[in-house]
Amino acid sequence: MTSDVLPEVQHPGFYIKAELEARGWAQSDLAFVMGKSVQQLNVILSGKVSITADMAFLLGEAFSMPAEFFTNLESQYQLSKAQVSHPDVRKRAHWQSVFPIRDMLKRGWIEESDASLLDVQMLRFFEKNDLNDIPFLNDNVEVVGYAARKTEPYLPTAEELVWLYRVRQVARQLDVPAYSRDRLVSALPELKQLMGDTEDVSSVYNILAQCGVRFVIVECLPKAKIDGVCTWLDDQPVVAITTRYDRVDNFWFVLRHEIEHVLQEHGKQRGFTAIDNIDDQNSEKSHEIVEEERLANAAASEFCVPQDQLMSFIARKSPYISEKDVVGFSRRLEVHPAIVVGQLQFAMKKWSFLRKYMSAKVGGVRGILIRELKGLNVVDGWDETVTLEL
Repeated sequence: MTSDVLPEVQHPGFYIKAELEARGWAQSDLAFVMGKSVQQLNVILSGKVSITADMAFLLGEAFSMPAEFFTNLESQYQLSKAQVSHPDVRKRAHWQSVFPIRDMLKRGWIEESDASLLDVQMLRFFEKNDLNDIPFLNDNVEVVGYAARKTEPYLPTAEELVWLYRVRQVARQLDVPAYSRDRLVSALPELKQLMGDTEDVSSVYNILAQCGVRFVIVECLPKAKIDGVCTWLDDQPVVAITTRYDRVDNFWFVLRHEIEHVLQEHGKQRGFTAIDNIDDQNSEKSHEIVEEERLANAAASEFCVPQDQLMSFIARKSPYISEKDVVGFSRRLEVHPAIVVGQLQFAMKKWSFLRKYMSAKVGGVRGILIRELKGLNVVDGWDETVTLEL
């Protein structure tokens, strides 16, 4: 084990005096050779003044030695006087190299405190009793769920895991009845009735709570691309979303996607499903996603717009589908036009189609959720931090 205690280092004047003694020179002799006064030389030999680059060059010329020898002596001496490496610096650096600690502090997920308490805070955050059990720390990597874009177990990013565990923290604060799958199935038509008006999205919280499902909204971390997740606190399901895209179509698709994970009990044994990034699931590699994600996507698409009706609409109206056609179709379905546009874009792979409906100005829901759910401790982010009970 290496020690943080540096060996004692003498100031450069000590070695210069030794060289003078070896040569039989007096200080006045060296002052004469260098073209300096005895007083100028004395403050260096006594260690009161540091050796500058110019002085190192003169000393090198006087002793026929490289100037670097004297600058190195000075550097070693100054380092020896500096404070010994503080363990807090190493600890913070180690954590920051693995997890977004500064973002967690900024969001209020952990407290600004002495670094000696950082280990304790992170153990509590990750629901662990041993630092060796924390994912990604000390080369420990935890395999979680299944990726939306791969068929083999995947490795979530550190940012994804931090977000996930914050979701679990927030969800633990909620008081809801025991989970009932039957009630959740029965609630789906009630949820569907909310899809016509963005102002109704906040009612989702109470409907899910009555089914025993904890619903939370946690803002993404800067480097993460997350839409939602289904996680479990024992037998109690949690549905979490980010509203990464502040759009009503994304809100309902992600919500129904996660509800399907709940209904199918996906991730229950592991504690949580794959952390969903809908962009990846809609990418060119969407055919590679695993079955549980395929099921959730199919349920979400059918919930947003019945797929047989969508395909019939496209067949009848293509290749020139007007905005008027879409608005009329959405009214018949009693859903917001942006939801229909989102499904049409995906079905036709025309991402620019009626793009204006994809703006927060037309179909934004985040502000409504924050406004209506404020005070319930279910929205964490956007300058709102859920207060946890310790």
